[in-house]
Amino acid sequence: MLSGLPKAENPHLLVGYDSDDDACVYLASEEVAIIQTIDFFPPVVDDPYDFGRIAAANALSDVYAMGAHPKTALNLLCFPGCLDLAVVRRILEGGADKCLEAGAVIAGGHSIEDDEPKYGLSVMGLCHPDAIRRNDTPRVGDHLVLTKALGTGALSTGAKAQLLDPETERLMVETMARLNRYAFEASVGLDISASTDITGFGLLGHAKEMAGKDRKVTIEIDSQKVPLLPQAMEMALDGILPGGCYANRAFVGDQVAIGEGVELALADLMYDPQTSGGLLLAMPEADSRVYLEKLESIGHEAWVIGRVLDAEDQAIRVI
Repeated sequence: MLSGLPKAENPHLLVGYDSDDDACVYLASEEVAIIQTIDFFPPVVDDPYDFGRIAAANALSDVYAMGAHPKTALNLLCFPGCLDLAVVRRILEGGADKCLEAGAVIAGGHSIEDDEPKYGLSVMGLCHPDAIRRNDTPRVGDHLVLTKALGTGALSTGAKAQLLDPETERLMVETMARLNRYAFEASVGLDISASTDITGFGLLGHAKEMAGKDRKVTIEIDSQKVPLLPQAMEMALDGILPGGCYANRAFVGDQVAIGEGVELALADLMYDPQTSGGLLLAMPEADSRVYLEKLESIGHEAWVIGRVLDAEDQAIRVI
């Protein structure tokens, strides 16, 4: 996050690094805005093809969160010289297949030698300037809808210790590899006041960003409505959590009020860093019902997990 840097003075830069948004936005013309993002990381699963799919889906997600369709992508690849090139090929194939599913073209890329493999994409998307979605503009009274269950950080940690059932591990992989394209496209035409994707800062970290720096609203989350992946609670109860969970707790700090009845393990999972998590969308109650029905009709799920309130003492209230 580079939000501490001075603001770039360019009238065409609609969203830049002075913001906590998911990507930058450049005004190319009155009809076209360019959305640009970049993301890459070390393997989160053992299978190289799955790693490629997950890393690509994660990078593409920022474009969907901003209200755009991805158009081109550039590969970013780091790998040690001793790594079998067949493994490298499978990583790239996984990324290519996700870009093909997204309707984006891989137009090149760059690779370097590194001690640890890393992969991701720089992605460019396009939309009309009026269609841009911000993460810090929720409207009081709106419902909050989440499009993927939480727990990938805890489950990834558990997988390293071989604690997951095979079915759970496969579901974890497929959840992370699922594009947010379908969740985004189902929301087009609805009255979306704010949009973000839930990734490394966890649900509560991204909720803090949604509340905004100027704190005009409070984000209320109903902990009993937050969807969890199988075995996620089991991992949390046993303290099998990634270090990022505790970093996210420190990041949110005293900006969250967690109700006395909220179990600690459940709170931990709301801090759990997600890899390629779902979208968090703010919309009117009537639109949320339409949205859930549209997703169900194409075989996807989403959950209303909270609402937007007038500003209180904290940015987030968990009940």
